[in-house]
Amino acid sequence: MTTRDIVFSAVGAITALSALLSVTTKHVVHAALWLLVSLGSLAGAYLVLGQELVGLVQLLVYVGAIVVLVLFALMLTRAPIGPHAEIDTPWWQRVAGALLGAATTALLASLLLPFFSGATADLDRRPSATPQIAEAVFGTWVWPFELLSVLLLVALIGAFAVSRLVLGERGPQSVVAARRVVDGGRPAGDAGTPAAAPAPTAGERA
Repeated sequence: MTTRDIVFSAVGAITALSALLSVTTKHVVHAALWLLVSLGSLAGAYLVLGQELVGLVQLLVYVGAIVVLVLFALMLTRAPIGPHAEIDTPWWQRVAGALLGAATTALLASLLLPFFSGATADLDRRPSATPQIAEAVFGTWVWPFELLSVLLLVALIGAFAVSRLVLGERGPQSVVAARRVVDGGRPAGDAGTPAAAPAPTAGERA
């Protein structure tokens, strides 16, 4: 076993472990961070195999865009990010999901491992396809690439606009409700103004 094999095995183990932690943790932000580790380790596996372009695209697209988009969506929605009893899945669903994932893994391994068992690759002498891929992406497919970038930008601006609209509609109501709670159920007003004293009765005036 060479040094490259050891590094590839270590990177693959980190990728698999972080992916498993990403789908088993109950904290949404932790899941996004473990996904970041998994995708970054997968880019390292591509680099070990000698595919620098694929590894850099993995870092730019998935690590630099997808994970950031997930974190950005979490901040916009203000959803509960920790364990919550109302949205937690029951134990039987988790067991069924684990069994289904294990069965899918076993099926793919039984099909792919015999198919690639005799395949070999010379990583020291390989034809570089980076110029051909770059020419195809930024030459033939440059306009679809740019249109996709504009589409993502429009979606991002629309998310900003919708979030500001929703917060603008809910803002005054939430402030009024908070003031009523602070004032003990009195009508909305200045929370710092003390309540007016009740008018004296006829007996007290006498």
